[in-house]
Amino acid sequence: MTTFPKYIPQSDPPLPPWETLPTMYDLPSDNLEEPGLPDYFHFLQPLLLYLTFQPINWNPELVFSAADLNLYYDLQHPLWYKRPDWFGVVGVQKQYQGEDLRLSYVTWQEPANPFVIVELLSPGTEDEDLGNKQNLTDKPPTKWEVYERILRVPYYIVFSRYTDELQAFQLVGGHYEPMNLTDGRLLMPEIGLSLGLWQGSFRDIERLWLRWFTLAGELIPEPTEEAAAATERAMIAEQEARDAKQEAEQAKTKAAQLAERLRQLGVNPDDLEELL
Repeated sequence: MTTFPKYIPQSDPPLPPWETLPTMYDLPSDNLEEPGLPDYFHFLQPLLLYLTFQPINWNPELVFSAADLNLYYDLQHPLWYKRPDWFGVVGVQKQYQGEDLRLSYVTWQEPANPFVIVELLSPGTEDEDLGNKQNLTDKPPTKWEVYERILRVPYYIVFSRYTDELQAFQLVGGHYEPMNLTDGRLLMPEIGLSLGLWQGSFRDIERLWLRWFTLAGELIPEPTEEAAAATERAMIAEQEARDAKQEAEQAKTKAAQLAERLRQLGVNPDDLEELL
């Protein structure tokens, strides 16, 4: 009787750990007590807003903006705060009392409240950001309530990177009213700027970004764009100088050839210059 070796099934090779361990989608940079804390987009988008927030009718030394800085708003509850993803203020010095970098923005010690606030929607923050969350008794008011009723911020902007939806509200008669877009932008004539969506590359990331424009729709350049534009202008000027030099040399050569031809015909070019 023939005896065959016993068949032992072979198990599949184990999966590498990066295929079984949690991914960044399972481990976001959030805090259960304060949902919606920054991811990388929450770093780049406020940075672009910061770099391009340049109100044309204000002294740059009296323009301040910040991202993820605690905003204290209530004298009766001095520990209550909100943390806007980005906000801009006009009429205040860049440093606190002109002397120190701000640790927070304490409204009762500052000469002006924020002029514009931008919130970037995150999963779990939509209801509060858009004013759909009801305030609980004895709890701090929602962002919407603080921005609208307490600080009376003239412009409140909400942007979602997931849907690329831009929603904007302007304080009218003490209440926020939806703003209409003009040529795809939100006009803020008080500071000579407009805010809109721009498809382009910022810090080598190509996507739809929220950024500042002039009222006429021209981009407010950020420093790397200004440097690139300056380099391009220098290259154009250098090329124009080379072209002008080449044209001058060509004209000089043609003049010399013409003078020689006149001499061959028995005409002195110098005599013609005297007649002219």
